[in-house]
Amino acid sequence: QVQLVESGGGLVQAGGSLRLSCAASGRTFSSYNMGWFRQAPGKEREFVAGINWTGFSALYEDSVKGRFTISRDNARNTVYLQMNSLKPEDTAVYFCAARYRTAVVAKGEYDYWGQGTQVTVSS
Repeated sequence: QVQLVESGGGLVQAGGSLRLSCAASGRTFSSYNMGWFRQAPGKEREFVAGINWTGFSALYEDSVKGRFTISRDNARNTVYLQMNSLKPEDTAVYFCAARYRTAVVAKGEYDYWGQGTQVTVSS
């Protein structure tokens, strides 16, 4: 089992920045690819960004490319999502997820999920 706890959400004005953190425990963090997903009210959960177990390969959803950056610190068992130039349409609950390591970052088949953290971007 992998336990995931997100933090760093909040209310920010459009154009602002937030950094989300996800602390992992339970299994060897460096054995897992990590992902960030989000779910807006009335919408399905969608992939935002993912990073492989080494930290050297990342994948982004098109709408966040150039604005969001995913990174990880295996020594701290933590994955981050730096969000810049935030837009009202980025408003959602953001979830951290983990899946056993693969060389290629995938958008699906994540096995472990956190409880989510709310991000609200005002216009």
